[in-house]
Amino acid sequence: MSLAVGAQVPRRGNAFSRWFGRFVLWAMGWRLEGAIPDLPKMVLIGAPHTSNMDGVLGLAALTALGLRAGTMIKDGAFKGVLGPVLRWFGAIPINRRSPKGVVEQSVDAFNRSERLLLLIAPEGTRHGAAEWKRGFYHIASGAGVPVLPAAADYRRKRITFGPPVVPSGDYAADMHRLLEFYGSYGAPRHPERLSAPMREALRLPAPPPGPQAP
Repeated sequence: MSLAVGAQVPRRGNAFSRWFGRFVLWAMGWRLEGAIPDLPKMVLIGAPHTSNMDGVLGLAALTALGLRAGTMIKDGAFKGVLGPVLRWFGAIPINRRSPKGVVEQSVDAFNRSERLLLLIAPEGTRHGAAEWKRGFYHIASGAGVPVLPAAADYRRKRITFGPPVVPSGDYAADMHRLLEFYGSYGAPRHPERLSAPMREALRLPAPPPGPQAP
């Protein structure tokens, strides 16, 4: 089930934690596919995001692979005993009071780090976003690192890591490449909650008005 992970990729955990992550995926009937490039710095994006279960599967996959993937969290959460725990998990403190925005601070984190895998959900919400948030792209572009896409497929129960996309400066062209990948390997848990770009990539019609699934 596990993919090969090169020596340059940020790692954490041990043989037991990786076994446990693989066991969780196996027990749920999921598998991992694709490839992870042997690079020390990347922005990892995950989609489609329509359910809290996406986070459970993502955490199990990261644990199974032994990947140390950081996320951006406001700096106030790092106070006290929680700080070392968040840092161990790879969390990156973001100072909302800083004149630098989230993108600039994230680029600074890449510049300070020898190895960094930054995890971002570009849809930003589980409830039908009209557009993807562009922060992931601006961070990757500013830091000079590739975007590594990961897709969840609830029909076939697989998580696939796709080919990395190096930002070219042409956002529309690079998004087209990313959405082509997600159109081939993604399938949401709740199609009615898909973001508009994912809906277009998967060639699905707009959902009818009415209450959505919990």
